[in-house]
Amino acid sequence: MLVAIGSDHAGFPLKEHFKVLLEVEGHEVIDLGTDSEEPVDYPRFCAAVARVVARGEAERGIVLGGSGQGEQIVANKVHGIRAALCNELWTARLSREHNDANVLSMGARVVAFGLADDILRLWLATPFAEGRHVRRIEQIAELERAVVAEAAP
Repeated sequence: MLVAIGSDHAGFPLKEHFKVLLEVEGHEVIDLGTDSEEPVDYPRFCAAVARVVARGEAERGIVLGGSGQGEQIVANKVHGIRAALCNELWTARLSREHNDANVLSMGARVVAFGLADDILRLWLATPFAEGRHVRRIEQIAELERAVVAEAAP
């Protein structure tokens, strides 16, 4: 799987850890920054990941920060993105099964590396359940289209 990943300074150590894990498990990684623990603003990195996924240049995306909250919010501003904040296994599984989440957000100051690895593996491996959930994903897409139409001049 081709996975885009980005973080702010707080998420940088976990991003670097995930890059190794992903590659060891046979995935390709697009690293969209940041490149150190020097303080940066997270929106540009998270938006970059979301845009790559929305354009179909990566199958999934991962955004990391201190809590994961802001990172998820930014990613969800990009049309076609369904980013899920998953700091434990239950929401990781349901975000994929029920919501077909295409971007994973995680708090590097919230989740220890071992649990983070389990969350990532589960999130990547869990398929979308389809069925009744397709109707809900279509409703989300309809809301996105309405927002775009309302914003047009």
